[in-house]
Amino acid sequence: MMLPAEYRPDRRNFLAAGLALAAGLSLRPAVLLAQDAPRLAAIDWAMLETAAAIGHTPLAVTELIRYRADGGGVDLPDTVTDLGLRGAPNYELLQLTRPDVILSSPFYSHYEDRLASIAPVVSLPFYTPGEPPLPKALAALTALGTAIGDASAGEDALARTEADLAARATALRPLAARPLCLVEIGDARHLRAFGFDSLYGSTLDRLGLTNAWAGQTEFSFLAPVPMERLADFPEATLVVIGPVAPAVRRALSRSVLWRALPAVSEGRVFQLPQMAPYGGVPSALRFAASLQAALSAGPVEALT
Repeated sequence: MMLPAEYRPDRRNFLAAGLALAAGLSLRPAVLLAQDAPRLAAIDWAMLETAAAIGHTPLAVTELIRYRADGGGVDLPDTVTDLGLRGAPNYELLQLTRPDVILSSPFYSHYEDRLASIAPVVSLPFYTPGEPPLPKALAALTALGTAIGDASAGEDALARTEADLAARATALRPLAARPLCLVEIGDARHLRAFGFDSLYGSTLDRLGLTNAWAGQTEFSFLAPVPMERLADFPEATLVVIGPVAPAVRRALSRSVLWRALPAVSEGRVFQLPQMAPYGGVPSALRFAASLQAALSAGPVEALT
C-alpha cells in the first residue's frame, strides 16, 4: 500500500557523506534521489549534456532555441521547457517546473543562492581558463551520477565514452603526423581559434592529434584573431567549424592573404558542421565523429 504523501520520505535527502571531485564539485545541498528518477533543470549547457549522457535528460533548460541552433550535442525532445537566458533565467517558470535538482556551473555562481532557494543545486566546473575541459567533462559523468543517486549510469556513460574516443584515436592515427588548426571564421579578416583549453582542442589531444594553435582560446562570442595568424602554421591542416556566410566566402575568394595560405593553396581545408563549443561529453563526441568523417571525406574547395 502506498503511504499518503505526507508520510513519504522527502525525495531531497542529504547525502550521508560528502562528495569530492579533484576538479571541484559544489553541491548546495548534495542530494540523493534513491527511488524515482530526479526532475532536473539545467542552467548550464555542459551540465545539460552531462545529464543527458547518463540517461537523465533535464525537463527544463536555458536558451533551448539557441542550443539547438548552435548544434548542441543532445537532441532534446519537444517536451523540454525553455527557461530563458542562461545569464537571466526565468525563476518563476523554473519554480513551476518543480525540479528536484538544478544543474549549474561556476559561470553562474552569482545567482546560485537564488537557484538554491528553489531546489538543491549541483554545480560542476568545465571551462576554466588555462585548463583542458575534456577531463572535467569526463569526471562530471560519474560525479553527477553519484550526486543524483544513479552512480552506475555515470560509470556506464564514462566507459562508453572512453571506448568511443579510443576507437576513433586508433582510426585517426595515420593522420597524426600533421597538426590541425581548429577555427571558426567570423569574417574575411578575423577568426576564432580553439586552443588546448577548449572542448575541441582538448578532445583533439585525446584523439592523439596535434593542435597547431598552442595559445589559449579567447572565450568570446566574437572572432578576435586576425586571419594573418594562420600564416604562422604553414604545415597545418585547417579545420573550419561551422558554416561560412556567403558574403564571407566571396570576400575570401578575393583575399590575396587567404589564397596564399599553404593550407588553402595546397588543398588542406576541411569543414565541420555547426557545433556548440561550450558543451559536455556529447558535444565532444560529436566533434570527434564529425572530425573523423570530414578527414575521411576529403578537403572542401577552400570555402571560396
